[in-house]
Amino acid sequence: MHDFHTHFIPNEVLNWLEENKNAVHAEWIKKDPSKEDFLFINGKWGFELKQPFINYDLYMKEQENIGVSHSMISPIPQLFLYDFPVEITTEMSRVYNHSLSQLTKQTPDKLSAVGTVPLAHPNKAAEVLREAMNIGLKGAIIGPGIGQHMLSDDFFKPFFEEANRLKTILFIHPLLCEDPRLKRRMMPNLVGVPWETTVCATDILLSGMIDQYPDVKILFAHGGGFLPYQIGRLDKGYEQWKLVSSNLQAPPSEYLKRFWYDTVLWNEASVDNLVKAVGEDRVVGGSDYPFDLCVWPPKEISEKGAQTLLEYAVK
Repeated sequence: MHDFHTHFIPNEVLNWLEENKNAVHAEWIKKDPSKEDFLFINGKWGFELKQPFINYDLYMKEQENIGVSHSMISPIPQLFLYDFPVEITTEMSRVYNHSLSQLTKQTPDKLSAVGTVPLAHPNKAAEVLREAMNIGLKGAIIGPGIGQHMLSDDFFKPFFEEANRLKTILFIHPLLCEDPRLKRRMMPNLVGVPWETTVCATDILLSGMIDQYPDVKILFAHGGGFLPYQIGRLDKGYEQWKLVSSNLQAPPSEYLKRFWYDTVLWNEASVDNLVKAVGEDRVVGGSDYPFDLCVWPPKEISEKGAQTLLEYAVK
């Protein structure tokens, strides 16, 4: 069984945070005596630093115990550091990427990883992505955009050109939605997280950029948000409006099958609907472990999705 959506923080990253805590406004806060410290960066999106996030032996044991044979580790979104100067974000990216590379080299049969890049600076992001691939990472995890810049904007062209040249996996992971209407009842996470993926994925699909960068392998977190469920609406818009169809060579439902999606959905019917919409070769097992909202164990439909994403031969 594979887990394509799982997060870990190596010791080198923790040490960097401690050394640069003033620069990134890092705080470790004890919110509950029964829990580990919560880590906040710049006062945002605090999360509990559970032991599986930072204890490599425990992380590997938990994966093994649940039946996961191979995990693709990702940096955590809270440490993308897109809001900081390029020097800080680049330094963190390189520390994180190098440490993940070292971990995967210890047990390459059990681990692979994607790195992080200074996405707010696309030329530098392209450079860091190239470095990450050269040390054995599979690609990068990135957010759904920067401020008002969507990933389909020309602003990101240098990054996507390099990603396409390298045939990179880009794992697109949402950040918390800051819509003020959602500031209650955990809705920034419950609704905002998949909503951010939905907006990003819809924009990428309708922009036609997948035709421009056919060798970039895009993996969407959380089953693609709400997009697969609403693909019929996009197909109808494609029939009705030139603004929807002008960049596309086929209906949106066909483009939907050119991305990959994890199974972090917690609902059998939702997973079934996703597989029906895109095919089992585009759906990969994922958990979001060890965050609070994780699917544990991860749900893997078949090995076909892993085979197409990692490009290894069918057994």
